[in-house]
Amino acid sequence: MCGIIGMLKRQESEETLREAAQALKRLEYRGYDSWGYAFLNGGKVEMEKRIGRISIPNIHSKARVAVLHTRWATHGGVTEENAHPHLDCTGRIAVVHNGIIENYLDLKEQLIQRKHLFKSQTDSEVVAHLLEETEGSLYERAKQIAPRLKGSFALVIMDASSTSELVAIKNESPLCMGIGEDRIVFASDPLAFLDYTSKVIYLEEGELGYARQNNGNFELRFFDIAQQKEIQKQPITLPWKNVDNELKEYPHYMLKEIFEQPKALLAGMDLESAQTMADALKGRRVVVVACGTARHAGVIGKHILHRIAKFPVDVIMAHEASYFMQDLDPDTVLLAISQSGETADVMECVRKAKARGIQVYSIVNVPSSTLARESKYVFYINCGPEIAVASTKAFTNQILAFYLLAYIMAGKREEVKKQLIDVSKLLAQYLPYLDQKAREVALSIKNKKHVYMLGRGVNFPIALEGALKMKEISYIHAEGMPAGELKHGTLALVEKGTPVILLAPSDYTYEDSISNGMETKARGAMLIGISDKAHPSFSIWTELPKLENPIFYPLFETAALQLIAYHTAVTLGRDVDKPRNLAKSVTVK
Repeated sequence: MCGIIGMLKRQESEETLREAAQALKRLEYRGYDSWGYAFLNGGKVEMEKRIGRISIPNIHSKARVAVLHTRWATHGGVTEENAHPHLDCTGRIAVVHNGIIENYLDLKEQLIQRKHLFKSQTDSEVVAHLLEETEGSLYERAKQIAPRLKGSFALVIMDASSTSELVAIKNESPLCMGIGEDRIVFASDPLAFLDYTSKVIYLEEGELGYARQNNGNFELRFFDIAQQKEIQKQPITLPWKNVDNELKEYPHYMLKEIFEQPKALLAGMDLESAQTMADALKGRRVVVVACGTARHAGVIGKHILHRIAKFPVDVIMAHEASYFMQDLDPDTVLLAISQSGETADVMECVRKAKARGIQVYSIVNVPSSTLARESKYVFYINCGPEIAVASTKAFTNQILAFYLLAYIMAGKREEVKKQLIDVSKLLAQYLPYLDQKAREVALSIKNKKHVYMLGRGVNFPIALEGALKMKEISYIHAEGMPAGELKHGTLALVEKGTPVILLAPSDYTYEDSISNGMETKARGAMLIGISDKAHPSFSIWTELPKLENPIFYPLFETAALQLIAYHTAVTLGRDVDKPRNLAKSVTVK
């Protein structure tokens, strides 16, 4: 879950390193415990590595080639030595890496026997030393070592003996090439280079990409490692151009993205794509695979599909589902959900399913991501880039996808369009109130060690998601659960002052949910009600609007819980957009 950049400019420039660092900063959501850069200056590698967040280097050296890295640690602790780039023994080869080299211990032992000196604890450093033992052009040398590497990795490499070249190797970790007028940029995510170009080539599994500047022109070559042959690849144009990534009046991206949800709902209302997928799903067994927030959206979707269209689906955590892919009937549809479209556990399910001839459909945000390219049908949620690590607007638009599918399956396409437009307008009006109430709740729970969130039916997975948000960014232990399960064990943990957040809209679960809330109140809980109805058991009441159709309450409950988590974290002084130990795009298992 690291971010990597490799930049090759047409001309040497004092701006090269600063521009590359700005590109890297847009990938900081992928990891932010340490970072580093290397560039070629006068035929020598100059390098700096630092602990902590990315800052823009104030260096005036001219450079044409640079590689940079922002780290989420997997092998080795958070130290300057373990930060990337990594060099060979001669200090001429610099490597940045995302992923895991699974056979690095064997390779490292062999290299040490041949007198190579290692300076880090990482798996990545072996790549630089392997290249050190090869001969020929950088392109030819990369082709020699690529078959020896096992695992999930994206690599970008530069060499002081090849002052106008970059080479990249990709296997199961995301990597693409942006093609600009004056530069080539290798990156983990096209978000890094959208300021310069929307033309991109995605490297596929087991491919090598090469870029060389020659007399002002760029030479691009691509190589299939398994087939041992050169291949041709053509760029595509991404729809994300001039996207709004500025904070403006907001203190954090998370708050900005919460308030963007009404607009995102309208942007994601692609009825034609939903119609195509709904038609393809009818009559099929559907297994939904996802992780974390996306899985919660899948469970909510399961309830929506059942209640609106009487259409059953199974929802399984992707990291567990991968063990059962070989047992699925080939007529099954695998419906994968992922904001990034690069989630490692989801992609493992996809690869195993496709190997059995199972069709893969997906709900994804990032255009032309690996998941999208591997899918037969794709519903793009189209909420725009999401910068904060904790997902908000992408989660909402994943739920939106299920509303569209369910109503279209039920023959109510125009009805859902009208209802969602009305809901979006009402949510926009209601967010300031929910924000104000969230501040009140945050002050009441900020010093608590535990928070419990309860819901029934479709509200249960919203409780799960609310608890996840609380854990992610405030570091308070939070547990979401079906309200009916409370007295089967967890009620023993409720004591005087324990915060319990009850999701109790006036839907089909209301009476039972209120009864469960009162059970916690009787044990001394501070009961925080999120409901359209007041109740005397509520210590604090966040009022939901009266909805004509209660199936849409999840959109309002979700926003309320997101804001409660956000303001609790802010009150505690947490780093809201970049919580400790976490990265947004989970590209390692």
